[in-house]
Amino acid sequence: MSNDSSAYWQANIRLVIGCLVVWFIVSYGCGILLAPALNKIHILGGYPLGFWFAQQGSIYTFVVLTFFYAWRMNQLDKKFGVQED
Repeated sequence: MSNDSSAYWQANIRLVIGCLVVWFIVSYGCGILLAPALNKIHILGGYPLGFWFAQQGSIYTFVVLTFFYAWRMNQLDKKFGVQED
């Protein structure tokens, strides 16, 4: 494997791991572990924040991460000259 392709895949794997870590923190950390503390904060008509993270927050985060991943991969593809036109 050439040096460029190795660097490309390392950047790709770093991006995937970073996105998974963010999603894990939001879904498991905020939705489960920190839910009792977050439930003391109420948003949008009285919903506890921990409940919101468990029900909606992780889904919204996943959607945002999906668009972020596509945008960032397009940048990486252009940087390494493997973009699709």
